[in-house]
Amino acid sequence: MTTFGIEEEFFFLDPSTMLPADVALDVFRRLSSDPAWSAVTHQEFLASQVEHASPVFTDLGEAGAELVAFRHEVDSDAARHAVSVASIGTTPDAHAFPSITDNDRYHRIVRDMAGVIADHQMAGLHVHIGIPSREHGVAVQNAVRPWLPLLTAISGNSPFWRGNVTGYGSWRTIQLRRWPTSGCPPRFADAADYDRRIRQLIGHAGTNDLALISWNVRLSEHLPTIEFRMADAQLTADDTLLVTALCRALVQRAIDEFDRAGQDHAAMLRRVRSTDDPDPDLPPELLSAGIVHAAHAGISRDAFDPATGSLRPAPELLRRLERYTAETLERLGDRATVHELIRRLLRDGTGATRQVEAFRRNGNAGLRRLFAATIVAPTSVHPPLGRSPHQSDEPRVANGPA
Repeated sequence: MTTFGIEEEFFFLDPSTMLPADVALDVFRRLSSDPAWSAVTHQEFLASQVEHASPVFTDLGEAGAELVAFRHEVDSDAARHAVSVASIGTTPDAHAFPSITDNDRYHRIVRDMAGVIADHQMAGLHVHIGIPSREHGVAVQNAVRPWLPLLTAISGNSPFWRGNVTGYGSWRTIQLRRWPTSGCPPRFADAADYDRRIRQLIGHAGTNDLALISWNVRLSEHLPTIEFRMADAQLTADDTLLVTALCRALVQRAIDEFDRAGQDHAAMLRRVRSTDDPDPDLPPELLSAGIVHAAHAGISRDAFDPATGSLRPAPELLRRLERYTAETLERLGDRATVHELIRRLLRDGTGATRQVEAFRRNGNAGLRRLFAATIVAPTSVHPPLGRSPHQSDEPRVANGPA
């Protein structure tokens, strides 16, 4: 069974102004002293953030129980500090320059990236999926590239910047384009090609270690995983689980296809496809434009078609993604869950849509109520009987880079 781990980042906010509140160090110290949470709680780049890096899971229900349990912990800590807490891609308002966690590596990033850091006040969802080998990882990365615009569209949860409604579902996606590596990665011939080319980036434009390579999907350098990074931090645990389940199904299907192709990268690219299958030969400039389009439109209008590179109604493409992964989802035990979560997404909209609606109804007070409700919202995916929250027989997922 394909394994997965989830990294969620949370912002602490002043409940009146919705500006970042720099209380994360106290929260981190408290959670680090608790044996139940010490191994999965990490500091993040900003002094207003804390990260949950989950255990390794094979079951979506167990993952959901872990996510909800941690969210209750950070909600309790927020109450102790009289602040709000939210899982969002950007804060509704932002300081002129953020407070950075006191860490040598983070201070080096600030020096190297200079003015870019003023706007680097954001939080993401990172999903790690286990892979059999690095060759499999490159084959998976090549295969999932055409789906990145749609995955970006469904996971937009950063509509605000510096007190303004940006008109984008994922302003975080737009901000990240200032970094040396961002968006859709190029296609690679094999693992050796991937490793050679990423090492050539070291030293350029502030990329002083491999952890700063920030493509929407990349191979982990310290875990046997492929990591999806296109998603904003998600309002609810269910939002996170939908992104996770779709990523896992896409990875598993690509692994199966690579094995059927005799683990031959060229043969996998030449395989016969149906008219609705993604096209691995879509030009990189089109995929790049598709990601920006997704960050802007979300699922409210049309979206990028991974088969043709044209624009089609977003609900149509979401249902196609569900069909494309249906057999794999069934095998993983996630098909019914994904079907229900997609139905809810199409009904309620993305996190960005829900944030803007709450703000337009009642300003910051509306956002405060939305964040209070969504941070502790129970997941609809139930763990197997006999399993308790944050219980796992697997090793913990290591902390990811900022």
